[in-house]
Amino acid sequence: MREINTKDIEEAVKNLCIQANLELSPEMQRCINEAKDKETNPLAVSILEQLQENMNIAKSDRIPICQDTGMAVFFVELGQEVHIVGGELTEAINNGVKQGYEEGYLRKSVVSDPLIRENTKDNTPAIIHYDIVAGDKLKITIAPKGFGSENMSKLVMLKPADGVEGVKKVVIDAAKNAGPNACPPFVLGVGIGGDFEQVAKLSKKALTREPGSHNPLPHIAELEEELLVEINSLGIGPAGLGGNSTALAVNIETYPTHIAGLPVAVNMCCHVDRHRSVVI
Repeated sequence: MREINTKDIEEAVKNLCIQANLELSPEMQRCINEAKDKETNPLAVSILEQLQENMNIAKSDRIPICQDTGMAVFFVELGQEVHIVGGELTEAINNGVKQGYEEGYLRKSVVSDPLIRENTKDNTPAIIHYDIVAGDKLKITIAPKGFGSENMSKLVMLKPADGVEGVKKVVIDAAKNAGPNACPPFVLGVGIGGDFEQVAKLSKKALTREPGSHNPLPHIAELEEELLVEINSLGIGPAGLGGNSTALAVNIETYPTHIAGLPVAVNMCCHVDRHRSVVI
């Protein structure tokens, strides 16, 4: 049994919060560079260049890429041979969020009650998804989620008879309805299967996958490519001002489902698609 102290977890989470919000991940930098090289609309090229400049300034001046530094969402893989010492794991993650958002001068956007709307002033509590896995490691992935794109997300309980064409319609309609509000060029995380809550989790987790990678199932990988082409043909473009760079990636995750259902969720994410991981 391997012991991991909560103080090490707090420090790791603090650094993840700051890094994810101040530095665009290398894979997202590559996606935006490739989108600019392929773009044919001069205005869209100009906007993509401005996005690149903004990200370079954020990294060099140590300021957030976006003013909405998001609600802190975590995917945690806890090895079954790990013993957490010095405190409780969820508390340690939330303490790390408090420290990261304070020391990183990140906007605190969480309210304690969805109706009373009083700010918690430290961006906690975080949303944490746990998976128990084999081994003696602790993997923590953060995905700070701004609500400009989050608000444009969609969940639909299709009938099995709707099939793949029904799934395509849900995803494409979500992109159309998002338009400029999701800060395109966006990344679409898509969940298919499971049940009502599982499909939403699948769609959020899909956003943490490297853009440009594909689902290992051939028919799902083919669907990802087809949807990306169709969404980019909508002409929404960067900032919604036209162009063929509406989406940078469509990432799909699936899960077995009930014979009577076909759940589909689309989690929209802006062009930065912030996510970082650490293994302790």
